[in-house]
Amino acid sequence: MNGKTLEELAQHVGGRLAGDHKIKISSVASLNLAGPGQITFLANSRYAKKLAMTKASAVVVAEPVKNAVAQIIVPNPYYAFTQIVVLLHGHRRHKLSGVSAKAAIDSTATIGKETHVHDFVTVSERASIGRRCVIYPGVFIGPDVEIGDDCVIYPNVAIYNGTSIGNRVIIQANATIGEDGFGFATEKGVHHKIPHVRRVILEDDVEIGSNSAVERGSLVDTIVGRGTKVGDLVAIGHGVQTGPGCLIVAQAGIAGSTTLGRYCVLAGQVGISGHLKIGDQVTIAAQSGVASNIASGEKVFGSPAFEMRKALRAYQLIKSLPEFRSELMRLEERLTALEAAPAKSKPAR
Repeated sequence: MNGKTLEELAQHVGGRLAGDHKIKISSVASLNLAGPGQITFLANSRYAKKLAMTKASAVVVAEPVKNAVAQIIVPNPYYAFTQIVVLLHGHRRHKLSGVSAKAAIDSTATIGKETHVHDFVTVSERASIGRRCVIYPGVFIGPDVEIGDDCVIYPNVAIYNGTSIGNRVIIQANATIGEDGFGFATEKGVHHKIPHVRRVILEDDVEIGSNSAVERGSLVDTIVGRGTKVGDLVAIGHGVQTGPGCLIVAQAGIAGSTTLGRYCVLAGQVGISGHLKIGDQVTIAAQSGVASNIASGEKVFGSPAFEMRKALRAYQLIKSLPEFRSELMRLEERLTALEAAPAKSKPAR
């Protein structure tokens, strides 16, 4: 790896230099682990003290730091550092093998130019795959599926019939897209399966994590909005529709017919009930349970979830409940003793 000078990296991210611009940078690392020839970053002031101990040759920061190593100064260090990682190391490189003779491709399916289909992939009737895609071994692509350009579908993904996938979509291994929704009509204790006749739409630049499931809609399409990133082991119910740019972290679950606005963040293990409306730029803290609508811009926490600052104060009180109980019992005993004591006689006139 040839690397880049610090000056070249600063120009690449539009940053300002402090220190030797000729320093050669070959790779990246964390503050703790970085050594000579490596660059790191500081995005959180809580870790500023670690700068004094880092052995990195340079650091990306938001503000100049005294007595630190050479610096690239930018408004958003984390994003700039990401750009540097991509420049120095690039993204995962895929094996480009053409279309494997071991893949089962229906005669009515279409495969775009420069698309690579690996061994044991099934491409069903009338399916369409765009240009420059990579389809890893064991992927199942159902009838009438549409996949755009520059997509990557990792091993053992199942994409059910009629699913529509945009451009630059990434689906990680073992995910399932377009399965039947969890919908049943119960009559006399018997659960009758409801047909799910709509589809799943993954818009451009969506990423779906490993072992996640996106259910098809029953009466309306399930839509994952443009640029939304979904973590591992996430369940997205039938008819759920998300706005663009949402972040849905691992093990979250969204029940059917709920809508998410633009740029929402669902932290790990969040659960959202069905038929709810979540506004724009809503943040839901980890392990929260949402049972009611949330207005745009709200930050919530808890189960049931409510306004985050109030929730944090409430949970601080919960920690003190044993002491409160002990004090209350002591006061009750004292009150009982006072009530049981004989009243003092009034002085004679």
